[in-house]
Amino acid sequence: MPARSHKWPSRTTASAVVLLCLAALHVPATGAEPSTEGSADHAAGSQIAEHEGANPVDADELVLTGPTVPGMDVSSHQGDVDWPHWWGQGMRFAYVKATEGTGYVNPKYGQQYGGSHQVGMVRGAYHFALPDRSDGAAQANYFVDHGGGWVADGSTLPGALDVEYNPYGDDKCYGLAPEAMVGWIRQFSETYHYRTGRWPMIYTSTTWWDLCTGRLGDFTATNPVWVARYAESVGPLPHRWSAHAIWQHTSTPIDQNLFNGTMDDLVALARG
Repeated sequence: MPARSHKWPSRTTASAVVLLCLAALHVPATGAEPSTEGSADHAAGSQIAEHEGANPVDADELVLTGPTVPGMDVSSHQGDVDWPHWWGQGMRFAYVKATEGTGYVNPKYGQQYGGSHQVGMVRGAYHFALPDRSDGAAQANYFVDHGGGWVADGSTLPGALDVEYNPYGDDKCYGLAPEAMVGWIRQFSETYHYRTGRWPMIYTSTTWWDLCTGRLGDFTATNPVWVARYAESVGPLPHRWSAHAIWQHTSTPIDQNLFNGTMDDLVALARG
């Protein structure tokens, strides 16, 4: 595993330069938005598990090289989550799906996002990207407008962009060339930063990222990475990250994650 680092990107002031970049970047929309039916609710890692496998690994078999904080992520598939139960199981942070594309909002978002906070968890929201449906700016704005914002209260993690295999077609990369995919992700990231003052976490798998970005982009100076790999170790990281912030290591019996650091480090990430 790479050397541990806890210097996650901090809050900075957005400038007019960012606005100019957003205006210049545009990925044309193709196709219609999904409906708000349950079929549009794709959980973080659902397509990674389908394409890369999700063999369960016992917790005592995980290869760790330092302190970690257990956490979880949920979507409407979990319904009303029993947060006191999961707190009792040692979970100390949660990511909750807020949106997908620009046509879906998690109907259980209030219970899940509010409930995790009420039991004492540090929590954040995530957005499932559909890069072939609308541009990165539109989806970042939709995310922020429907629960994906950030406040400096020490218990709200920066929003996360979930980019993974296309659940609606055979093209794993949504029909985008690597340059266009990198541009879409950058546009989402810059728009989110402009709206909130924070850079979003990027959730992905190493295999998908290296395939669909062509190892062209470098987001290491701004965006922490949340990597999905259902195995005993975190393994190689997506191009060019040298340390991960969060590792999603299993989807059994619920999506479980490990923050790479101490509880103090996690709170520092939340505070920005």
